[in-house]
Amino acid sequence: MTKKSLCTLFVSALAATFAPTLTAADKDTVKVGVLHSLSGTMAISETSLRDVLMFAFDEINAKGGVLGKKIEPVVVDGASNWPLFAEKAKQLLEVDKVAVTFGCWTSVSRKSVLPVFEKDNGLLFYPVQYEGEEESQNVIYTAEAVNQQAIPAVDYLLADGKKKFYLIGTDYVYPQTTNLVLLEYLLSKGIPIENIGGGLRKDAEGKVISAGKYTPFGHTDYQQIVAEIKQFAASGDACVINTINGDSNVPFFKEFAASGLTAADCPVASLSLSEDEFRSLPTKDLVGHLGCWAYFMSIDSKQNDKFKKDFFAWLETSTVPGIEKANRVTCSPMVLSYDGVYLWKAAVEKAGSFDVDKVRKVLQSGTITFEGPNGLNTVEKNNHTKKNVYIGETKADGQFKIVKEFSQVYPQPWLKGTFGSK
Repeated sequence: MTKKSLCTLFVSALAATFAPTLTAADKDTVKVGVLHSLSGTMAISETSLRDVLMFAFDEINAKGGVLGKKIEPVVVDGASNWPLFAEKAKQLLEVDKVAVTFGCWTSVSRKSVLPVFEKDNGLLFYPVQYEGEEESQNVIYTAEAVNQQAIPAVDYLLADGKKKFYLIGTDYVYPQTTNLVLLEYLLSKGIPIENIGGGLRKDAEGKVISAGKYTPFGHTDYQQIVAEIKQFAASGDACVINTINGDSNVPFFKEFAASGLTAADCPVASLSLSEDEFRSLPTKDLVGHLGCWAYFMSIDSKQNDKFKKDFFAWLETSTVPGIEKANRVTCSPMVLSYDGVYLWKAAVEKAGSFDVDKVRKVLQSGTITFEGPNGLNTVEKNNHTKKNVYIGETKADGQFKIVKEFSQVYPQPWLKGTFGSK
């Protein structure tokens, strides 16, 4: 036998050895990315999103998967490190070759990964309330836009007779941009600029470039800020719009309660604080403070009852490393993550393909819907979702009493400069 024949025989034997494994893996599974902070300051919020995604994948796999393929999750830790998010996104898209990614919480993490998804034509489902002013062809925003959370919260407080609004948040793009939109909105509603607390910063030409008080991620000392809020609220007609993210909410609310302020004196409407974060907070001191989300655990519906029952049953038997099983709750970012998985599944099945361009075309058709624990979700042509919005009052047990519902609010991500002052 010639050397060439021996070489050909060897290559053929090698291919026969490995081809069945590669083909089977390719045939039977589809890789899906999970990109969240499982460590660092944002782990308090993001770990639960990892959990609910794993639950959704198991739920779908138990029913046959997507287009006959079982979902194979690839979980990576952004570690509350924004440049690392971009590195992990590149790994998911270029090395792991995932069909879709579900992830990010903070807007700075989303902004970090966005160039990677756009360069590699990946698809990201983003589930957490955000500031708008963005509409990427590579992101599906199941998140609440400003007109689906911050503005309904302000409208509720205005209707309740509030005339002074103190703006406080974490120092990054979501709170900064949201509060600039709210500044314009409040002025358009006749609130004088001196009744908008937290401070204004202007550029050399006198244009306002920042509204509100900001602290860094992981900040712990809120004594001086809360003292300022107490003075601001002395007139009895004030409230706080809170966009603090992550574990800094714990010292903020502890200081707020210690100062003697209550929801009756000065209600705080928190836009980044859900039932999940309440597990780490002194909720007995937070009774009556407000939240505004596209979902509350207390929604009374068959879909929500089934979702909670199935999720808690899954937790009991889950083998996800390091997963917490005790005292678990559900919240809006979790449900909007869960909704995203099923919206993607519906689009893939309608497209008959995992190809990003084909899936995106279906998603943008306005025909992809999912009846989730929060009600009906529809992906609109602007890559955002139409959904219900709820206002809730905090109860002593860390749940929300729903006090207002806005039905099927259409997403409007572009709001800056659209409100005229009175």
